[in-house]
Amino acid sequence: MTTYNFIDIPNSTATKFHLTSCNEMLVFNMLKLQNAIVELYRKAATSLPEDVETALRLACRKEEKGSNARAALSTILENIEIARAGERPICQDTGVPVFFVKASAGLSHLKLKEVIIKATRIATREIPLRPNAVDMLTDKNSGDNTGIGFPVIYIEETKDKKLTVDLMLKGSGSENIGQLYKLPIAELKAERDIEGIRKCVIDTIHKAQGKGCPPYIIGIGIGATKDQVTRLAKEQLMRNLDDVNKQKVLAQLEKRLLNDINKLGIGPLGFGGKTTAVGVKIGINHRHPASYFVDVSVSCWADRRARLEWKKVKSEK
Repeated sequence: MTTYNFIDIPNSTATKFHLTSCNEMLVFNMLKLQNAIVELYRKAATSLPEDVETALRLACRKEEKGSNARAALSTILENIEIARAGERPICQDTGVPVFFVKASAGLSHLKLKEVIIKATRIATREIPLRPNAVDMLTDKNSGDNTGIGFPVIYIEETKDKKLTVDLMLKGSGSENIGQLYKLPIAELKAERDIEGIRKCVIDTIHKAQGKGCPPYIIGIGIGATKDQVTRLAKEQLMRNLDDVNKQKVLAQLEKRLLNDINKLGIGPLGFGGKTTAVGVKIGINHRHPASYFVDVSVSCWADRRARLEWKKVKSEK
């Protein structure tokens, strides 16, 4: 995690946002925030999170010597090292940038979006990132990874006296194999229960048949509306692979699903083997009595995510 605390910024060069009646405020220099987000892009694009890399190394040791699965994972691990050393993107598809931002009361969401968009243009040019924003009507690429709803930015207000910016570079090969389900589903014999959720996830991975560059990390969102669960599933991909779900039932289901998925034998890059996934994470919301939606979002082995935190400081009285 990268943390920034701008206590040393002169008041004359900072944009201030009052947060509480106790005279506490966050002090932001928008240019420095822009530069920090460019570096956040660089970190996400070129350096895989430690927990993901560790999981891939463990998976490689479990595969049989001389097998296609072990060879594939060895190549992936070599690629990770080369990308980090050269500060070059891990994959040629630098994905769709997805931001989850938590901002303290008083911070302008509009200004934060403007800074993110400016940083995106700079990061695309300097890192570089592959331009992926294509106009739906003209098929013209904007050339800088910005456009209507691009990058994807979710901002919510928080009681915390800091700004947290989470970035995920979501590859589209794995995005294309994700699925949205409305339970019950007769064909899957999936009812509105834990077993029904399990059947949906297994169905998604079985249909993918190795597309989207496994080993996968799988995020699952369950709730009342389609838009709600798709976002929730994406948020699960931001979780550390080592964390344990606070809901005991969901923790057990995550563990069971990971075991069941790896029994499918699809393996790394679809070459067969013991490791089809290295993580399964589930998030839930309350639902309407008449609705039961399950979204399965899949990340390839390159689960590129990074976090930036700007902490509070106290102003002079």
